[in-house]
Amino acid sequence: MNGAELIRIVDTIRREKNIDAEVVFQGIEVALASAAKKHFHTAEEAVVSISRETGDINATLNGQVLDPAVLGRIAAQAAKQVIIQTIRDAERASLMADYGDQVGTIVSGQITRVDRGNGIVNLGRGEGFLPRSEQIPGETLHVGDRIRALIIEVREAGANVKIVLSRVHPELIIRLFELEVPEVADRVIRIETIAREAGHRTKVAVSSMDSRVDAVGACVGIRGSRIKNIVEEVAGEKIDIVRFNESPQVFIANGLKPAEVKEILLNHDINRATVLVSEDQLSLAIGKRGQNVRLAARLSGWNIDIMTPTEYDEQRATAMEQMADIEAVTPDLVNELMAAGYISLADVVEVDPETLSRLAGVDAEQAQEIIAQVAERVAELEAQAAEREAEEAAAAEAAEAEAAAKEGGDEEAPAQEDADAETPTEEGGDEQAPDEPDADEETPAEEPESEDTQTDAQASDDVEPEGAELEETEAEPAEDEQEADAEPGAVEPVEEPHDAGAGDDREPDATPEA
Repeated sequence: MNGAELIRIVDTIRREKNIDAEVVFQGIEVALASAAKKHFHTAEEAVVSISRETGDINATLNGQVLDPAVLGRIAAQAAKQVIIQTIRDAERASLMADYGDQVGTIVSGQITRVDRGNGIVNLGRGEGFLPRSEQIPGETLHVGDRIRALIIEVREAGANVKIVLSRVHPELIIRLFELEVPEVADRVIRIETIAREAGHRTKVAVSSMDSRVDAVGACVGIRGSRIKNIVEEVAGEKIDIVRFNESPQVFIANGLKPAEVKEILLNHDINRATVLVSEDQLSLAIGKRGQNVRLAARLSGWNIDIMTPTEYDEQRATAMEQMADIEAVTPDLVNELMAAGYISLADVVEVDPETLSRLAGVDAEQAQEIIAQVAERVAELEAQAAEREAEEAAAAEAAEAEAAAKEGGDEEAPAQEDADAETPTEEGGDEQAPDEPDADEETPAEEPESEDTQTDAQASDDVEPEGAELEETEAEPAEDEQEADAEPGAVEPVEEPHDAGAGDDREPDATPEA
């Protein structure tokens, strides 16, 4: 390798890895010195220098000039490893210097692979890591997609630099507004506060430094062009732009839009805002699963309670009754607390003793005693409420069990009736003939009675055979069928069903000879 080729290689590494060329030259010099020491098995260090202009290599050992070409394969491999390690260390330091200062900025990259739900993003010089916890809920990453994300952390992980990205951080929305809205980037419009639930809804409070510029209109853009680009970038997440106001009442009302607010009562001591709305606006103000009021509270920094005027009056009356039952709370103190916006015992528990002593006109110890008694009363009420809930739950479970048992009994009753109808009773007897054989058994056909047998049967007409009465009772249906053919006064013997069938094979006109 001549000097020109070495200069060209060093310049290529400098541009691709974004590291200083001097670091590469120094790494090559150290690698060659280490290779010479290993090749000649000497304790002396070789002196190696490379011309930065021509790329010529000058190496000496114990005052003798060395030719790098004679170092051999093993020495060359050792030099290669040293050079690679030097370049890696320099590249890691360069990445830390570049991306370490970009924490909180937005970057754009392409998804190169998805590993167990975590995305690996190609940022150009380095790779970004987008963990599943920092992805927008409901969003699916595909290889080849281009995304924008916020750098939230840059740290060394072994021999590499780990750049952690996020798409759920509220700062991402602010950076997207700076990219899409020039007035925000120029600080003509300022984003005061932001509250975000990634994948669902975001509220952004904006104000204008120039009275001629409408903050909300500028952020929305013509026909929503600006806000539409931001919404598409965050996978269709809804974004509400709220006009900021110094007045807490006005700002809270703006934050709760689209719900219409009747009145807002503030308690500065405990940072509580009670918002009164009409009955038809209650669900709209609260939002789906409390999302609207939750975001408004985070946006404004106030604890917000939403209720109707009727609910407010009832809660206020209940609080006055409960406070009157506490020994340490005087009627004057009750009036003072109600006027200051304390509409429940829980509000009194949250106040600090100094504020309460100022309201009640008592010292700090008495105020602490009042708070302790109120807290004890609150605990009692909560215990009673929990007990009532447990009783109601037990009653509901018992009712469900009783209904299930009743339903099960109703289902068993018809089955039992069918079983009773199919099972014969002793009193009624079996409808089948008493001597009826099993269906599976084969019974030979009965031979025709002889002349002597018929004569004996006629001779015994006047004599009732033993057990005839029982047979008549048990075989009444069969006897009724035979009455039409039976001669008067004759007692027909009870025959098995198949015998009657067998008897049908005889000719009807056959009469035994006298």
